[in-house]
Amino acid sequence: MTLKVGDKLPDATFKTMTSDGPGELSTADLTSGKTVVLFGVPGAFTPTCHMNHLPGFVEHAETLKSKGVDEIAVVSVNDVFVMDAWQKASNANAITFLADTGADFVEAAGLGLGPAPIFGHLRSQRFALIAKDGEVSFIAVEDSPGDATKTGAAAILEAL
Repeated sequence: MTLKVGDKLPDATFKTMTSDGPGELSTADLTSGKTVVLFGVPGAFTPTCHMNHLPGFVEHAETLKSKGVDEIAVVSVNDVFVMDAWQKASNANAITFLADTGADFVEAAGLGLGPAPIFGHLRSQRFALIAKDGEVSFIAVEDSPGDATKTGAAAILEAL
């Protein structure tokens, strides 16, 4: 079942880079008492993700936060070291990078993609959602993983 408006985000534990090295962040820790924009991408550093999807959220981070968003996070089925390198290479300090290493979150949310031959295993569909205290109030999923229109920062700004 694919996540829809009114659903609670599934319980999952993401890997994230901290100042002390790899750490963990649960869905509850990420969303409890907060308005969160969470967007999912098939892969860090992949062309659409790196050049089209992430840059809009970097560019509009302050605007999103001025509209009541407490946290902006990106999730991908990559390891924590790749996600950390992507954050640094993209100068995306206002965004939390979440590694869904085993695809636990995307599978539980019904947002898995694949296994895609180009990636070799299950990845995330390209999606974006707004969750208020862990409950989905907006969600969009791209029809094609090479598109980032329904799930970009501009679409989220319109939905707020």
